[in-house]
Amino acid sequence: MGNVPVLKPGEVIAILARLGFAEVRQRGSHKQFRDSNGRCTTVPFHQGRDISPILLRQIAKDIGLTLDELLKHR
Repeated sequence: MGNVPVLKPGEVIAILARLGFAEVRQRGSHKQFRDSNGRCTTVPFHQGRDISPILLRQIAKDIGLTLDELLKHR
């Protein structure tokens, strides 16, 4: 897995929604998501900025998935 895509915040939020996550709160430009199992993660939602591969890996780690498993839900 050498080629990690750069995603828009909306794409990451759509993936989380498919996985059963719902937005529980927002603080500034950071949206926090939680699922029924209590797993949670935060997605920065800055206008015109993408989610870096490093941050995408951290989001996957937060919710207990590998990056490959997360990207399967695109």
